[in-house]
Amino acid sequence: MSMAVMKKQLITSFLRKFKILHLADKTRFYIQKYKNNKANKKFKAEHPEVKLPPDYLIYESFQLNYHKYYVQSKEAARKLVRHFSKHIDLKDKKILDWGCGPGRIIRHFPEIVGNGCSYYGTDYNVRSINWCSHNLKEISFNKNTLEASLPYDDNFFDVIYGLSIFTHLSEEMHNHWYDELYRVLKPQGIMLLTTQGDTYKPKMTPVELDLYNKGQLVVRGKVKEGHRIFSAFQPKRFMETLFSNATIVDHIELSAVGKWYPQDKWIIKK
Repeated sequence: MSMAVMKKQLITSFLRKFKILHLADKTRFYIQKYKNNKANKKFKAEHPEVKLPPDYLIYESFQLNYHKYYVQSKEAARKLVRHFSKHIDLKDKKILDWGCGPGRIIRHFPEIVGNGCSYYGTDYNVRSINWCSHNLKEISFNKNTLEASLPYDDNFFDVIYGLSIFTHLSEEMHNHWYDELYRVLKPQGIMLLTTQGDTYKPKMTPVELDLYNKGQLVVRGKVKEGHRIFSAFQPKRFMETLFSNATIVDHIELSAVGKWYPQDKWIIKK
């Protein structure tokens, strides 16, 4: 572990301990807003037709960079569709974005997928859901709570995906939410979920790494569960146990590139 990583972990642990990590995160938002101001103004001038959520909603779900939010996320949506298509025929299917935030990915699906499919998004952030409902009319949105409860019938969806949602939940919520998602997934339907796996080992403290290597979920809490600064790391053994009632059809791991640490992708079939 490098000295820079250790120093960052010590600072973060201090901020968590004294419950001022939210304040630090808010400060980081304003720094990003300032640094990206010129590029974001240019994007808006060049793409006046693109509806953009309020800045803090973009920051909460990703990065405060309009190009990345819209253009790079469109490419990310295409990659997801390619993953789905390996395991299911995307025709006349119901697709759910669990933890959709301000619609970063699901907004592109009507154009990319088409083919008679219908699209749904659910999130616990009322501001994100209100914005999505008013601006992304081709998609049906629902506000959920942190409690694992969705207003859909059993066996309703053909495809469910959640990008960096388990990464902000406790072990109890991993179990409850997986059960609820499994309930609303059709037999032979697929679910894609991302996690912070082995790639994130260099970011862990020795104590965290010991728990992780024993197959235990590692959680950095002391902040609001579900928020971007609540963090969880998922070893393979933990995920394999969680998915024991389904078939794991793919587990995709990528290596870190510079400061980019890709999350694992797990694809299961009911």
